[in-house]
Amino acid sequence: MEQASLTETAAPQWVGDDPASRKLREAAAKLAATPSSLLIRGESGTGKDLLAQIIHYLGPNRGEPLLKIDCATLPDGLLESELFGYEKGAFTGASGTKPGRLELAGCGTLVLDEVAALTSAMQAKLLRVVDQRTFERLGGTATHRLEARIIALTTADLERGVREGAFRDDLYHRLNVVPVTLPPVRERRGDIRPLAEHFLRRLARTSHTRAPGFAPAALALLERYDFPGNTRELRNIVERALVEAEGACIEPQHLPDAVRRAPQAGKDHKRSLEEVESEYIREILEFTRGRKSEAAKILGISRKTLLEKRKRFHLD
Repeated sequence: MEQASLTETAAPQWVGDDPASRKLREAAAKLAATPSSLLIRGESGTGKDLLAQIIHYLGPNRGEPLLKIDCATLPDGLLESELFGYEKGAFTGASGTKPGRLELAGCGTLVLDEVAALTSAMQAKLLRVVDQRTFERLGGTATHRLEARIIALTTADLERGVREGAFRDDLYHRLNVVPVTLPPVRERRGDIRPLAEHFLRRLARTSHTRAPGFAPAALALLERYDFPGNTRELRNIVERALVEAEGACIEPQHLPDAVRRAPQAGKDHKRSLEEVESEYIREILEFTRGRKSEAAKILGISRKTLLEKRKRFHLD
């Protein structure tokens, strides 16, 4: 199973209009100019890996490799050989020489995902690399210099890990030279709409279908949902909605129950979906002064559908 790979040649982009995202884009430009170790923290699915890629591509060594390894999925022995590489005969099965990720990264960037999952033994070995900027292959005696920048990612509370003795204090400080914390989607709701539209366009392109667009009512429901799975969950919801809609405009009924039943801030949390939809249609009709064709266009539905909903909700 391949745990590290070169990224796409096209520079990735951070999608979002929320003030928090604008600050992140500004911070990424500044962080790209420094070779210091970087620790990116945040809940699962907030975009830590994407931010690491952006920082790499904004930096002076964007033409160098960008490699990644997941510290949580590999046992110590395999993780050590993947990181450091090995010489022939270093262990049973080592029939040749293999450079590790520290070496293959060259003057580029090495991303260590879920660094908090490292065992104490691996933490000690990584500390030596980060502190002295040197390493040796397993079974080798030649010293290699670390030229790559290390970016560590974690969802864990490292301060708590340090207090409880699960994570080395000295390694924490060496990695935490420049800390960055990504806020969850629920704290940057201004990103939900552009992200949803971005995922819809990309998924439609991948499946060779037309991007149908979102009905305003569907977007309104997405914008009030908390997304405990963050952007990863948002992408999955959009993918499911695209399938459910079968090429038509994505309506509230194409969204999962959890999204449709999400409470609206400052309002009665026990209202049904029909009550929410009815209120929203009423607001649009008031905005258009009763002009049904204009209201239907804003709502993203046909005039006939609007008339049916208007009758069903008694919006005379």
